[in-house]
Amino acid sequence: MVRIIENSLLARIAAKVLNSKNMAITFGRHIHLYHSSREDLIGNTRWLRHELKHVEQYQRMGFFLFLIKYLWFSIRYGYYLNPLEIEARLAEEDEEIIGRHYLA
Repeated sequence: MVRIIENSLLARIAAKVLNSKNMAITFGRHIHLYHSSREDLIGNTRWLRHELKHVEQYQRMGFFLFLIKYLWFSIRYGYYLNPLEIEARLAEEDEEIIGRHYLA
């Protein structure tokens, strides 16, 4: 089960750090939103698929290993070339990923 959390303090902090108006940030099986609603996320299939790929990455690697790798890749390659972000962007075309998850 994937939980969507609106008006998240974590997402608000991330938005401020990254100088972004809207934010979704995934931790484990929780997608945290700021300045976006659950309906916004669900209504944007590509965005939802992207965040669900991060959920799957956490499941595959484990919580702490994912965070360590994500931070390391971000420092080394930057956000856009981070291999975990590249994988998530590719998942935006995955027509089956939404069906693999229950959204709460």
